[in-house]
Amino acid sequence: MSLHLPATPDPSLNTRWCLFDGPHLWLDNEQFPAQPPASSTSVRFIGHNQQFNLLSAELIGNAPAHWQRHTLRQALQSLPADVVPLLARAAQLRRFEQSHRYCGACAHPLQNNPHDSGRSCPSCGELYYPRLSPAMMVAVTRGREILLARSPHFSPGMYSALAGFVEAGESLEACVERETAEETGIRIHKLQYVKSQSWPFPHSLMLAFTAEYASGDITPQPGEIEDAAWFDIDRLPGIPGGHSIAHWLIQHTITQLRTRYG
Repeated sequence: MSLHLPATPDPSLNTRWCLFDGPHLWLDNEQFPAQPPASSTSVRFIGHNQQFNLLSAELIGNAPAHWQRHTLRQALQSLPADVVPLLARAAQLRRFEQSHRYCGACAHPLQNNPHDSGRSCPSCGELYYPRLSPAMMVAVTRGREILLARSPHFSPGMYSALAGFVEAGESLEACVERETAEETGIRIHKLQYVKSQSWPFPHSLMLAFTAEYASGDITPQPGEIEDAAWFDIDRLPGIPGGHSIAHWLIQHTITQLRTRYG
């Protein structure tokens, strides 16, 4: 387990800093800095990964010249895998605080809860907690083939597994079946849950599944899917890289198919 959420830092561990600067953050030699700069604000304890406690803060002024400035997505791809959950949590808590400064019921300023990551209204008692948006991702297989699709906003040549957000009142299983049918016209069966990942764009909880093809012809959803196709496991297009669950799910599925079909 790479994410531990005690109420206070572990005194036996060193401290690292996640320093935000507008839409960017700063790393020191592709790691969280060990010391904060002289000026920072909004300090928050994020958690630890048994290697170090992580504190987040907003940078004020200039960063040291030898630090590297990254977007959130760049940092998630470049940091070690066991650090990604800490950064995802830091980014989501930061967004929550920025978007929940006032009560939505009575407009009174909110205050931090002393015992958890939520905020409360001292005027009307309304409670607020960091938003989580469950989203499914599914790798559909047909023999040695995997169904991959590309969104219009993907990098040129990149394809990925199907994905979509869960609607209110909908089960995860129903969401996977609906999104697959909407985006590609394909019907599936033998649905199996395999893994999840917190992904801070902006507050997704990705839930990965595998499924097998049941029926239907590929019909890309206009405006959502630019192209979708069956790809043999030996002739894959470009796929997402780094620590994303999309990369893990596709590689996991390919490994399973090689084991089954050779």
